[in-house]
Amino acid sequence: MNNVPFNFNANAPSYYPGMLYKAEEANEAKENEIEQVLNISDNIEDTNVNDIEDKISKITLNSDESKEDIEELQEERIQEKKSTMVEVDSRHHLNLIFIGHVDAGKSTACGNILYILGYVDDRTIEKYEREAKEKNRESWFLAFIMDINEEERQKGKTVEVGRAHFETKDRRFTILDAPGHKNFIPNMISGAAQADVGVLIVSARKGEFETGFERGGQTREHTLLARTLGINQLIVAINKMDDPTCNWSEGRYDDIQKKITPFIKSCGYNINKDVYFVPISGLTGQNLSEHVSDKNSKLHDPRASWYDLSKPTLFQILNTLPPPPWDEKGPLRIPLLEGYKDNGIIAVGKIESGTIYGNNMSCTIMPNKVKVKVLNVYLEEDEVPYAKPGENVRVKLLGVEEDQISKGFVLCDSINLCSVVHEFIGRVAIVELLEHKPIITAGYFCIFHAHTTCEEIQFVEMLEVIDKKSKKKKIKPKFIKSDCIVTAHFLLSNPVCVEVYDKLPQLGRFTLRDQGKTIAIGKILELKA
Repeated sequence: MNNVPFNFNANAPSYYPGMLYKAEEANEAKENEIEQVLNISDNIEDTNVNDIEDKISKITLNSDESKEDIEELQEERIQEKKSTMVEVDSRHHLNLIFIGHVDAGKSTACGNILYILGYVDDRTIEKYEREAKEKNRESWFLAFIMDINEEERQKGKTVEVGRAHFETKDRRFTILDAPGHKNFIPNMISGAAQADVGVLIVSARKGEFETGFERGGQTREHTLLARTLGINQLIVAINKMDDPTCNWSEGRYDDIQKKITPFIKSCGYNINKDVYFVPISGLTGQNLSEHVSDKNSKLHDPRASWYDLSKPTLFQILNTLPPPPWDEKGPLRIPLLEGYKDNGIIAVGKIESGTIYGNNMSCTIMPNKVKVKVLNVYLEEDEVPYAKPGENVRVKLLGVEEDQISKGFVLCDSINLCSVVHEFIGRVAIVELLEHKPIITAGYFCIFHAHTTCEEIQFVEMLEVIDKKSKKKKIKPKFIKSDCIVTAHFLLSNPVCVEVYDKLPQLGRFTLRDQGKTIAIGKILELKA
């Protein structure tokens, strides 16, 4: 694996199965014949799948010897490809998204994890320390590992979702560092849609926990969104325990845990089964890998003796997390994040269901029904013969143009396409409506988020409402308020790729937002033709 994990590198060796390459010893006549085949592969990204066989069939070879030469070259190329392909790693892969209020220390914790594991050398760290000092941000140097653009470094706020990779003995991980500021929640949603496990970073510094957790802070909204987007396991890392306002105080740790637990439970998490708490210092590295109570560690702090060696570090929790119940034999579903041209057309996304293979697997991009062939499959920078659910993949496709791939489209196997709808029946829990829009009636518009897609949506009709407190049910109400569960008929502005929740939860969950605020979370019950 490449040991430079924090820069997404889409450059990959080009290879098109079935296309032939010139041998050095071929004579001039044979070169011309074979070159005709090469010309097809050189322009392959501009060539329709159905035209390729026609073009090849028009090439007339002068002798049986030429045919044998081409067959021999083809076999050599196949063997060469096999020798460069990496075997699929059998270790479980998990996508971790670091979430939480702005300035809770997410990027610093992510950066220190990579430094501790040796993915960033001392020379690079020294460079970041100098840059941080020049910006009067001495404590931010580790965050620079994840925040790679100048705007993020200058303001000290993550804007885009940072991405990095690391490995342990038993697991492979992708870190997704989400922005904490409320203005960048859509970016956080996009990142959370790719994640399997949430790491909620909560600052223990006096005043910072309270600011992040009270109304208007992002601790609550991030936690709610994580659960809505299918993140079923949550690690609550109570950060900055080394701060002078905390001094590794057991009382401060217990107080934060006591205050945040009821809210996490209200989001739908099973506290005893799905949630883990750990005190850390993202800056010093205490309780990331080395235990703060280990007397043999240079990170030992006697003030933290209450958190003894029987309790886990963050790494110990990560290494024991059970893998999600993926369906590798199910229909292929890859919600796409982007498509771009790089010596061919590359599509990027996370496999939510099924298994994808290189070497001309037939697939279809929905909703525009573009038929494609999968030429190559890449994990990080390595080409692999196939990839299973939970993996973030780049796939090289034949038969599609760059402008035919958009965020929110879904790559499917051609024999089992995903559903595409304008309308559906859904059940939503109304979280909290806007102060100046305290009720919802038929005709209410807001923004719909599901997997990687985002569209405008309208409440067409309320079919049933249940008051959360009284449990009273009302059929076809004229309006609804906060703190209720409503079944409604929804109309989207454009068709989207979704599924009924019970069929495929990853494509059946959704979030509704209005004017930068999450107002409801829900699931799809029925698709309308």
